[in-house]
Amino acid sequence: MAISVFDLFRIGIGPSSSHTVGPMRAARDFVLSLGDAPVTAIKVTLRGSLAATGKGHGTDRAVVMGLMGETPEALNPDDIDVRLQALERGAPLELPHGQTVAFSMGEHIAWDDNCLAFHPNALQLVALNGEQEVARNTYYSLGGGFYIDQAQAQAGDIGEDTTPLPYPFDSAAELLARCNTHGLSISQLMLENEKAWRDETDIRQGLLTLWAAMRDSINNGLHARGHLPGGLGVRRRAHELHQRLLHPADNERVIVSTFSAMDWVNLFALAVNEENAAGRRMVTAPTNGAAGIVPAVLAYYLKFEPDASDDDVVDFLLTAGAIGILCKKNASISGAEVGCQGEVGSACAMAAAGLAQVLGGVPAQVENAAEIGLEHNLGLTCDPVGGLVQVPCIERNAIASVKAINAARMALNGDGEHFVSLDKVIRTMRDTGRDMQDKYKETSKGGLAVNAIEC
Repeated sequence: MAISVFDLFRIGIGPSSSHTVGPMRAARDFVLSLGDAPVTAIKVTLRGSLAATGKGHGTDRAVVMGLMGETPEALNPDDIDVRLQALERGAPLELPHGQTVAFSMGEHIAWDDNCLAFHPNALQLVALNGEQEVARNTYYSLGGGFYIDQAQAQAGDIGEDTTPLPYPFDSAAELLARCNTHGLSISQLMLENEKAWRDETDIRQGLLTLWAAMRDSINNGLHARGHLPGGLGVRRRAHELHQRLLHPADNERVIVSTFSAMDWVNLFALAVNEENAAGRRMVTAPTNGAAGIVPAVLAYYLKFEPDASDDDVVDFLLTAGAIGILCKKNASISGAEVGCQGEVGSACAMAAAGLAQVLGGVPAQVENAAEIGLEHNLGLTCDPVGGLVQVPCIERNAIASVKAINAARMALNGDGEHFVSLDKVIRTMRDTGRDMQDKYKETSKGGLAVNAIEC
């Protein structure tokens, strides 16, 4: 299976790649598949985790936008409420081919938290013409915005890209072996593989465009104030922290060399994930729930490394992408499948590897950095309070960003030799996810999701 770095890093909207981005794309695919067939109604059933935490994740809203033909990349988040309010007032839902159908979110969307066998994130769609069924399909949202339909699931086809790569790898051991054999860094090897899809100029520009979107999410988060939507009353903190860092009070002792740098890392992560929780535009890295870690660590490097350049941005993202590919291939990046270790854990490993790369690490040290970052997130549950990507998700990104930096530093202080390989840690993440009870996998039925709201 060939996975591009542009499959892992995608511009979309919050708060969830698996619960918002994937379902929106799937719903759009469904209505486009209808062509000019006459349709009078569309019925939606959210299953498993999409139902259990779909309200907090805005899954119903995302599906409706997909039915209207919108994509996460192009949709203006400011338009969502306006269009949904029009539906509530009785306006018809306009499909991409120009047909209109009556649609009520209360009447035409059903919620069933029983999981289907293939994957806990399932979306069932039925198109009707009067009483006659025109089309039916089930889609599975696999995390990171990836999804497949029922036919693919039954055939065991998980949407694999069969593009031949010059340096294919299915494990970290293979990745390191190819780097060593050909005298390439991980970022150089990834660049050569990416050329199987596009030329180097487009690769570079595409990665810088992704970074610009990440940077925008940081900057937007730094300026936004107030409380996050959803009913928990979570207050945005990034703006206030930013002002304190820019203008410390006379009585605030700032140790610039250590604590203030950590504060900046925390700030960048908080800013991104507050934007994500508010349903704003961001980049999956590799998911929305973990979207703050890679940009926070990259922003930290660019802020405190005086010689940093666009070349470093490209190398950082290519290297981070290599680790994300390994996590997706050999375990999962879906919180509903393996818990938050698959989201925040994978992102921490990706950011640690990217930082080790731009700080001059050799491939073995980069792999070690990723291993440290992931190993110390093993067993991390996904238990969002109220089904919202806010508590503990926002702070968790900040903690993991600092952890990624520490992982990179520890790896660079060694020679790349270490006891547990990245492959073994990824395998352990997969096995731990299988053993983890479902209530800890994005259902809001256990952990903090229950204990935080006990009276």
